[in-house]
Amino acid sequence: MTSALNCPEADPAQAAATAAAALRAAFAPGGADPYPALVALRAAAPVHYDEGVGTRFLTRFEDCQAVLADPGFVVPDRSWLVRERPEWLGYPAADFFYSSLLGTNADAHARLRRPLAGAFGVRRVAALTAGVEKLGEELLDRFADATSDGGAADFQELVGYPLPVAVVGELIGVPREEQGQFQRLGRGAARLLEPVRTEDDWARADAAVAELREYFAGLLRERRARPAEDLASALAARPGAAGPALTERESADLLLLVLVAGFETTAGLLGLSVFALLTHPEQLALLRADPALLPGAVEESLRWDGPVLMTERLAAEPVRVGGVPVPAGGSVTTVLGAGNRDPQRYPDPDAFLVRRPDVRVLSFGAGPHYCLGAALARLEGVVLLERLLARFPALGLAGPPVRRDSASLRSFDHLPLVTTG
Repeated sequence: MTSALNCPEADPAQAAATAAAALRAAFAPGGADPYPALVALRAAAPVHYDEGVGTRFLTRFEDCQAVLADPGFVVPDRSWLVRERPEWLGYPAADFFYSSLLGTNADAHARLRRPLAGAFGVRRVAALTAGVEKLGEELLDRFADATSDGGAADFQELVGYPLPVAVVGELIGVPREEQGQFQRLGRGAARLLEPVRTEDDWARADAAVAELREYFAGLLRERRARPAEDLASALAARPGAAGPALTERESADLLLLVLVAGFETTAGLLGLSVFALLTHPEQLALLRADPALLPGAVEESLRWDGPVLMTERLAAEPVRVGGVPVPAGGSVTTVLGAGNRDPQRYPDPDAFLVRRPDVRVLSFGAGPHYCLGAALARLEGVVLLERLLARFPALGLAGPPVRRDSASLRSFDHLPLVTTG
């Protein structure tokens, strides 16, 4: 695995110091804009090893894409947990994460992924379009009511989070009246995605995982007694033809993961897309004039500021990445946000352009762990933006948004908007 750029630095010590400072700035708490610092990191050391975290940060598109697509790179799994982080074994959230779809490899991963293929296939996602449109209209009605007096309303609270929660909730089979708890629980469980987890992160994740496991175990019992047309019923039936049966815990954990992964990142995508358009009025005007540009606008939003900033892989065997040796078991972190703005892949990478050609985002990963929900997330983005822009021609920002405090997830806690100019 090689890269087109392998230029030696004249002063390696200075380059390392510059890279370390850029890394700290890029992942500083508070959700600040990481992209200028990621430019500096890529310029100083496109493959930068951080001894404190124990990983090599990759900031070029070519390197990130190659690692994500290469089956020779794996995710940290339960064997890694036992070997490298035995102190985490007592956390229920670690037990969940490193046995889940996100924390398994090879046959173990395929076994868990197989039962989800039908739920996220092309035909199934296409069949969900009418439901997404209906849910979107209902939530936009609430948003219209909240802004009808000319005041501001929080887009994330009224639309950005509720839409993907409702969509994935219906896919799973969660009654609407029981979905309100999931935003809080999902945010707790999502602390597992932080590259450095504090005791508070573990406590929040443990509490969320315990509550969600109990909820989905109950839902599976309910669906076994009274099946419906949903994912919970399909898992409760455990058809032998689909491969080795999942255990009760595995089925509940699979639903837990589908829920959290299905709405956390999509909620980020919706808010980030709206913000990108409202802060680029000339691009918004192009989109209003030609709604056929909507799919491309969603892709450009994913590229320009996607909901997942980075993800980790381990080298199964000794390998070189970007000209840098990585030992067997060595960690690499693909900084998706940096790769998506690599000038070697995208001319004028910091510009937000809804007509940008040949956009192939890293945001959904690649290879065995390519995101199952990518098509559904894209559908929600296109449907929501189409209806939002059609209904509110004077949509605008109503003050500075509040970014989520996370090193790995890009999202808004609050995005205040007005619908009258």
